[in-house]
Amino acid sequence: MKLDDSAIEAGLQELQGWSRQGNAIARSYKFADFRTAFAFMTFSALAAEKMDHHPDWANSYSRVDVTLSTHDSGGITARDFKLASEMNRIAARLSDSA
Repeated sequence: MKLDDSAIEAGLQELQGWSRQGNAIARSYKFADFRTAFAFMTFSALAAEKMDHHPDWANSYSRVDVTLSTHDSGGITARDFKLASEMNRIAARLSDSA
């Protein structure tokens, strides 16, 4: 179910680094090197597949740009926040181990 503006703003306050971009939420992650960025994408892909919710993303060396939206709902849903939270956990774990 698509979230209203107040629910989206409340969700963003709990997610470090994420912002709203129209009908999506987005974040850029910066890692130490390509290997860590690729590891982030690999772990995130496994989490996304498990959730059956796939990100739009791009990688350039050590940066990964992510956009999340629930296309079949026409906007931002709780699924986007769940995956964003998991991606933040993955990024933190990889950064701590670097």
